Amino acid sequence: MSVARQNVPIAPETEEQQKLRFQVELEFVQCLANPNYLTFLAQRGYFKDQAFINYLHYLLYWKDSKYAKYLKYPQCLYLLELVQYEHFRKELVNAQCAKFIDDQQLLHWQHYQRKRVALLQQQADQLAQQAKDKQS
Repeated sequence: MSVARQNVPIAPETEEQQKLRFQVELEFVQCLANPNYLTFLAQRGYFKDQAFINYLHYLLYWKDSKYAKYLKYPQCLYLLELVQYEHFRKELVNAQCAKFIDDQQLLHWQHYQRKRVALLQQQADQLAQQAKDKQS
């Protein structure tokens, strides 16, 4: 037996409701940067629920720069993109997959930190050389 859907008008969100939805979605998207959380979701079957998968697809709007600027953990966007793929979602059930992703994130941060320190040192050296040249 099917139930006919009635065309019930939906009241527009108030400004307070929009603000709350923004905060909740911001927090959730950033949680996706945690591979252990992704494994938690996979092991509990969330990635088998089509409504949840549709929600993940909806959240792709965070890739737009006007929203992405609010993210503290930008790697969550990469993982948000990966969870769009069924094969990746299936692999997340395995804790080893989460461990691998976690290790890769740590290696990336370590490389970034070393590279950033080197770039800052190079810039400081150039400024010191320019100041020295002006004095001469």
